[in-house]
Amino acid sequence: MLLNVSQDLAKKKELISDTIGKPFNLEKRKELEGTVLSNIAVTAASIDLYNLMVLHEEQIFCNFEMRPKGIIISFRAKNDMYSLVIPFFKLKIYKGKAEEYSFYKDHYFIKIWAGADQDDVHKFVKKVKNYQTDTSFPRIEDIM
Repeated sequence: MLLNVSQDLAKKKELISDTIGKPFNLEKRKELEGTVLSNIAVTAASIDLYNLMVLHEEQIFCNFEMRPKGIIISFRAKNDMYSLVIPFFKLKIYKGKAEEYSFYKDHYFIKIWAGADQDDVHKFVKKVKNYQTDTSFPRIEDIM
């Protein structure tokens, strides 16, 4: 779900927490070696997101926050802050080009730059993928 978090933040925080859980506690953040990734360059986005991002006249950056049941991708559009809330069961991550990751949820997508020198981005995406796999429900093939 795409939310404008600049207004009615208290209600939206509750909605986000109900959807993907509350932020990790300090102990878990330390265990995971960080749950936030900031100032990542956006290379492409779905039309809905792009129409918002284009309002911001500078280079477009986004922030990622990992939660127990999903991730939040936040970006600035003009004077407002928007967050794309993605539960793990809806999240698809692809590595299309050599230096780009794509995050999909239904008809939304965001592609981010991940150059060879950006080890923190590669490490964070790997951490999200591993956590998503570890916390997902078992598949029918796993049971049989």
